[in-house]
Amino acid sequence: MTTQPDLRAHIERGLSDLADLVAIPSVSAQGRHLPDAAHAVQTLLEAEGFTVRQYPGQVAPILLAEAGEGPFTLLIYNHYDVQPEDPADLWDTPPFTLTERDGRLYGRGASDDKGELVSRLAGLRALKEQRGGTLPLKVKWLIEGEEEVGSPSLEAFIEAHAAELKADGVWWEFGSVTPEGRPVLYAGLKGIVCVELRCRVAASDLHSSNGAVVDNPLWRLAAAVASLRGPDGTVLIPGFHDDVRPPSQADLDAIAALPGTGEALRGTYDVTRTLGDSSEYHTRLNLKPVVNVNGFHGGYEGQGSKTVLPASGMVKLDFRLVPDQRPERIVELLRAHLDTQGFSDIEIIELESHQHPARSDLNHPFVKTAVQVARDVHGQEPILNPSSGGSGPMHPFMQHVGAPVVALGIGNVGGRVHAPNENILRRDFENGVRYAAALMAALADA
Repeated sequence: MTTQPDLRAHIERGLSDLADLVAIPSVSAQGRHLPDAAHAVQTLLEAEGFTVRQYPGQVAPILLAEAGEGPFTLLIYNHYDVQPEDPADLWDTPPFTLTERDGRLYGRGASDDKGELVSRLAGLRALKEQRGGTLPLKVKWLIEGEEEVGSPSLEAFIEAHAAELKADGVWWEFGSVTPEGRPVLYAGLKGIVCVELRCRVAASDLHSSNGAVVDNPLWRLAAAVASLRGPDGTVLIPGFHDDVRPPSQADLDAIAALPGTGEALRGTYDVTRTLGDSSEYHTRLNLKPVVNVNGFHGGYEGQGSKTVLPASGMVKLDFRLVPDQRPERIVELLRAHLDTQGFSDIEIIELESHQHPARSDLNHPFVKTAVQVARDVHGQEPILNPSSGGSGPMHPFMQHVGAPVVALGIGNVGGRVHAPNENILRRDFENGVRYAAALMAALADA
């Protein structure tokens, strides 16, 4: 039995769900209200016939839900935790109250990731109404509360529950739409490993007159960091590029079709210096591994001068990696490089959880279906990126679930994710609901 669903009602119900979830300040970095958010999400899923099991994580509960029957199994990944609202005084409206202004819906988690989650659930409801109350495919849903702190529990959980998570395709937790309304899809993520370099030359700070006879830890760190990268951004660590997987022809074709050369990025942030020729923008963002300096600290950083020779200093780095680079191998190569360059006294501390890179086959039928449905729903040609320039725990899904992964969602270039006044466009939320219903219908009927 097939009926025409009342999409407007499902959209409004989805926005009501979003308001309820935004009101829960589930900040994983501070351990706030995570069980409350997990319970609220579980209640929403159970109301749609999902069997939901809750597992303890290192920081927050992990939810594993399942519903429906059919020849295709779709695994959806989302998270219910959010970033801190700080600085709270820069919000124009209360961060944990969903507020609509001029076609935008503001609130922490409105985009990342509660808006994504409830738009998909609203689309699932619409599909069920269309199919006489049944869900014509099997949907598995993995929802965690630790994504904003690096998903420390996720990889081990996926490995331990691989049999339960088996699926034919994975729908990732984010995505975006251009200001012109073109959907932007990603079929991969870069890997990441974050480290801190530390150097100490004395037990305490010294008078700077001793700089004539005592080495300076900040000079050493500056020289060490300078040895890691060439002027064009190419990483100079020997062996760093050895494991890089060559892009497929489909990857190259997709990059050649990507619009623009980074004008929006440069204009939005008033960028004054770029790396590489503008024609390389998409190739570098999708396919090139990089090393970044995140912060440089040590000595006196207050107002005015203080003639001091610092006893110690440190610099924070992140490496963004591409398939098939391995984070643990990159740290080994970094250690060997620093030793060879005469910096054996500089300590390397690996920070937080690292992530392996992942990239799906663009010719896989699941990827092609996701792109075609985006084309149909938005009425515009989708923008398909082989990889995001960012990172996340996508690799464990591909390794242990054995399925391709596609990211498409409701974010926007002015969405201020992780910043004050995080928002989504109502237009994009509505299309997100339509897309969810259409994608699941297409997968069920393929």
